[in-house]
Amino acid sequence: MAQADPSGLGGPLPARGPRTARGVGPVAVPVRAAGPGRPLRRRARGPLRVLLAMLLTALVVGGAVPYVAGPGRSYLSYLVLAERADADGAARAAAEARAAGGQVVQEYPQIGVVLAYAGGGFAEKVRGRPGVAAVGASRTSPVPGPPRPLDGAGDFRAGGDRAAGDRVGGDGVPSGRAADGNGVRGSGGDGREGGDDATATVPDPGEQDPWNLVLLGAAPAAADATPNLLRGPGAPAADALRKVLVAVLDSGVDDTHPDLRAAVDPRSSASCADGRPDARTGAWRPDAGVGESGHGTHVAGIVGAARDGRGVSGVAPGVRIAAVRLLGPLGQYYAENIVCGMLWAADHGARAINNSYFADPWKYNCPDDPDQAVLTAAVGRAVEYARGKGAVVVASAGNDAQDLGAPRTDERSPNDRTTGPPQSRHVGPECVRLPGELPGVVTVTAVDRDGRPSAYTNYGRGHVSLAAPGGDPDGGARGAVVSDWPGGRYAALAGTSMAAAHVTGAVAVAAALHPDWGSDRLAALLAADAAAGCPPGPHVCGDHEYYGAGALVLPR
Repeated sequence: MAQADPSGLGGPLPARGPRTARGVGPVAVPVRAAGPGRPLRRRARGPLRVLLAMLLTALVVGGAVPYVAGPGRSYLSYLVLAERADADGAARAAAEARAAGGQVVQEYPQIGVVLAYAGGGFAEKVRGRPGVAAVGASRTSPVPGPPRPLDGAGDFRAGGDRAAGDRVGGDGVPSGRAADGNGVRGSGGDGREGGDDATATVPDPGEQDPWNLVLLGAAPAAADATPNLLRGPGAPAADALRKVLVAVLDSGVDDTHPDLRAAVDPRSSASCADGRPDARTGAWRPDAGVGESGHGTHVAGIVGAARDGRGVSGVAPGVRIAAVRLLGPLGQYYAENIVCGMLWAADHGARAINNSYFADPWKYNCPDDPDQAVLTAAVGRAVEYARGKGAVVVASAGNDAQDLGAPRTDERSPNDRTTGPPQSRHVGPECVRLPGELPGVVTVTAVDRDGRPSAYTNYGRGHVSLAAPGGDPDGGARGAVVSDWPGGRYAALAGTSMAAAHVTGAVAVAAALHPDWGSDRLAALLAADAAAGCPPGPHVCGDHEYYGAGALVLPR
C-alpha cells in the first residue's frame, strides 16, 4: 500500500503521527517515512503466485480486487505515446496497441496517449510501430487483468447530467493517514506515511489561531479574531470567487463535511482512480477501504473551507472545488491516474490544479530508463495541456529534506512491489518527481509558523517556486496545519502537501481578481508578490534555495 511521503511528495504531515499519502501531502503529527518500499521490478513467476500476491495486497488495503481476472495470465499497465499529441495520434496508438495484443482501457485524445493492459513483451512489440513515439509500463507489479468495465461513468466532456447538489449521503471515512505522501501525521505531513487509523483528530477549532492564514496576510494576527479573506482594498467579492473553479487531485474529498458542502462542485468532480474518468455521483469521495484516504479532504479544507465561524477557514472561502480522486484501490497514484485527473480538471475549466502527491511507482523518474521516461513524458503532456487551458498547476516539493538539484538517494522505489525488502538507488538531479519537477509547475516548499523552512521540506535552487505554510510535525496541533477530515472531523497535519494547498487557494484569489489572465500571468503575480517583501539572506524568504521566489502572500 502506498504511504504518504513526508520527504517531499507535496502532501501534509500529521502533527507527529502517521505519514500522509505519497506525493506532496501533509505529514501527520508523528512523522513517519513515506510508504513502505517495494521490490525491484521482476518477472512474474507464475500467474497463481501473482494473483495470490494481488489478493493479499487487496486484503491489506481493505478493498476488493478491482480487476477482471484473465485465464491464467498476468498484466501490466502501459502508456502508449503517439507521435502526434492529438486525437488522431491517440487513435493510431490505440490501433497499434490492439494489434500487438494489448487491451486498450482508455484513450486520452487531448494529448495523444493511450492506456493499455497487456502481458510481458508488449512494450517491445509496440515500440517502433508507425505513429508510436514511445511505450512504457506504468507499474512494476502485475495484476490479474485490466480494470473492470464502468457502467455509465462518462467521459472528459464538461457538464454532465447531475444537478448541482445531487449527492449521496454518507458519514465519511475513519480518520487515517494523509493521502499524498507529502504530509506528516501528528505534527503535519507531506507524504504517504501512515494509515488513516493512525491520524489523530482534534476538536472543532472554531476558526481560532489561524497562524497559517496570518502568514499569508489573510487573517488578523489576534488569536481570537475570525479570518476575513474578503475585505480590504482590492479583495475579490464573494461572487467573484464563486466563479472560480480549482481542482484538488488527491485521495478524494468528503463533500458531506460541513466546511466543504458548499464548496465541492459535483458537476466538475470525478474519480480517475484507475485512469478512466468516472463521473458517477460520489465517485470523487474517499474510499474508506484504502489507507491515507483522508488526505484530500484535509487539502481541500485548506484551499476553500467555508468562512462561517466554525471549523476552519480556507485560503479562498467561496471558491468552487472540483474533487478528483486519484488514489486507486491498491493505494497508488499511477501516472495514468494523474493524466486522467489533469485532463479532467483542465476540460472542466479549473484555474488551479493542486497536486499533493508523487507518481507511483517511482519516487524519482530518470530519463535513461525507458519506462520512467515515458511516464515523465505522458504526465508532462497532461501538464502542458492543462496550462494551455488556463490552469496553474501547483505541486508539493516533497518531505524528504532533499536537495532536488543534487544527487540523492531513493529508498522507496519501486513502491508497488508485493514482496521483498526496500531497495536503495542513487539518482542524479536529472531524475524528477512527478508532477512537481516538470516545466511550468509551481512547486511549493513548506515553512513553519515562524516562517522558517520546515525541517522535512525538499528544496533546491531553480527547482522550487514558492514557500507556504506547511507546519512542524514536532510542534503538536499548534505547530501543524489544522484542516478538515472525513466524517465532519478535523486533523492537524504538516507537510509540503499543506503548503501546496495554500498556493492553490492563493491562485483562486488571483483568478477572481484577474479573471482574464492566463496561467503564466497568474503564477507570475504570485511570484512577484512573494519576492516583493523578501530581504536577501540565509533562512529568510529571500533564500531562493528554500523559498524559490519568496514566501507566499495573498494577492490583493
